[in-house]
Amino acid sequence: MRLPEDLVAEIDRRVEAGEFKNRSDAIKTIIILYKEREKTREFLRMLRTRSDEAKEKPEELVPLEEIS
Repeated sequence: MRLPEDLVAEIDRRVEAGEFKNRSDAIKTIIILYKEREKTREFLRMLRTRSDEAKEKPEELVPLEEIS
């Protein structure tokens, strides 16, 4: 895998600071966090869609705006 030198340097700094065991651990962690963020975004899109549907069918669903 090729990465820009500044990104490798940032990863190395974080490894040296003890945030990660090594470069591989850092890259795996970054990928896992990215995947989780994408799942969260997908969930939010689904909630927004359901909220829009709730506005059309208030007898069946509750819009997000009404949830405290």
